[in-house]
Formats: sequence, C-alpha cells, structure tokens
Amino acid sequence: VRAAISDKEGLLCMITDPVDEALLARAPQLKIVSNFGVGFNNIDIDAATRKGVLVTNTPGVLTDATADLAMALVLAMGRRVVEADRHTRGGHFKFWAPFYFLGNEITGKTLGILGMGRIGAAVARRATGFDMTITYHNRTRLSAEAEREMGVRYLDLETLLHQSDYLSIHVPLTPETHHLIGARELALMKPTAFLINTARGPVVDELALLGALQAGRLAGAGLDVYENEPQLTDGLAALNNVILLPHVGSATVETRRRMAALAVENLLAGLEGRTPPNCLNCQQLKGA
Repeated sequence: VRAAISDKEGLLCMITDPVDEALLARAPQLKIVSNFGVGFNNIDIDAATRKGVLVTNTPGVLTDATADLAMALVLAMGRRVVEADRHTRGGHFKFWAPFYFLGNEITGKTLGILGMGRIGAAVARRATGFDMTITYHNRTRLSAEAEREMGVRYLDLETLLHQSDYLSIHVPLTPETHHLIGARELALMKPTAFLINTARGPVVDELALLGALQAGRLAGAGLDVYENEPQLTDGLAALNNVILLPHVGSATVETRRRMAALAVENLLAGLEGRTPPNCLNCQQLKGA
C-alpha cells in the first residue's frame, strides 16, 4: 500500500491495514479512505482530518450478522456445544448418562450488554426470545421510553459485571476502552459467568482473562477477537471452557456483499466530491 499510494486519490482498505500519519504523508493527492469494516481503530482519523482526507466505514450492514454470532456464542458456551463436539469426534461418547456434559440453561439468565449501539441493541432483541433478563451499560444512557420498548435496564459498569451471567461486549476500540475489562473488572464477575467478545480484542486484557479462566474465577469465554490478533495469548487455546473463532463476526455472504457495496459507495462519493453516506470526519472537515 505504501508503495502504490503516492499518486492515488482514493484508498479502499481493510481493518487490518494501518492508515497512519506516515502512510498519509506518502499520498498528497488522497481524498478519501474507505474502510471495509465498521471498526476504524486502524485509521488515524485526526491525521487524516488535518490533511483534509475523508474517512468512512460500513456501519449498519453487519449488525445482524455480528449479533447472530454473539448470541451463538452465548448458546454455545452455556450448553458446551464446541466442547461436546470435540469430545464426540474424539470417540469418547460411549453412552447417555443423566449428568453427562451438563450445561446451563439460557432461559431466565441475566445478559449484560456492554455497549448499547446498533449491535448491542440487536443482541438484546435476540435475547428477549430466550426470556433473558437484559441489562446494559453504555457511555450514554438510552431514554426511558427506549429502555421500556427494548425491555432493558441500565446499570453502572460495576453492577453490570456483578449481576451478569453472560457479559457480551459491543464497544468500539478507543483509548478510553482499551483494557476496559481487566483484572479488577473480571474479579467483579460471578465465577459462574461467561464473557463474550465480538467487538475488538484489546478491549479485554487477555492475560488477565487467561488468569481468571485458569483460576476458575470465570466459567468460560467466547472470543471472536484477540488483543494481538491473530496471535493468541499462550495458554488460551489449551482451555476447554473457551471458544475461539477467527474474527468472523460479519462473515456471511450477505453481509460481506453489503459491506463491499457500501465501501465502494463511500469511495465513489468521496472521489466525486459528494458527502459519503458514512463519513466519520465530515463535520470536523467542514469546521476546519
């Protein structure tokens, strides 16, 4: 990318492509950076804004796919689906027994949602179908009317952690949310609780999570993202009470097609001098 960008006006990049000040300095003609993904922690937006470069992402179109996966991890962790599959494939299933591979019912449990944006709200809608008690914490609290309509209850972060049987994380990665869940926060959770992360890996201190799981201070974790992706913290893969997925939250045929179309729509708008439909820094550029 660094070698090819010197004379380009537009960049369509992946969430794995770092677009920093050094890269932007190599592209004096650049008008727009179109990110293929809703997360944009790979882009230095302040640097792009200083250089007058538009930055866009693809929100909304991946909401349902990611919410589906988060709910799938809730179900799989509670009922030990992946662990039981490995057990059966290994030839260890010999007979049915009343206490064989006991899991936990999802119905009636408390789901704590950390980050009530589009994806968090979509997870809440799915969880209502399992008669879960749904609580949430968000930087900005929803209106009382919205809470009633969604059937959710606002809690401060400490109370959310303490009460959740399942904690599903849906916050963006920012300097403020880096290691938002660390050793202190994990210690507040029930030893019977499960942590689900389909947001960004560095939101969770992975070493602290590993320690809590190894010590039995947490029942399990379902992870689609990692702190040093694609590398795993040593010891994580050895745990039977952890489900590890390769960052596939939006990986459905339908969603990836919509993401691609939206990324191109954003890109063309920026190149043609129009306001892209999903601009992250248009207001800052207008005020500059």
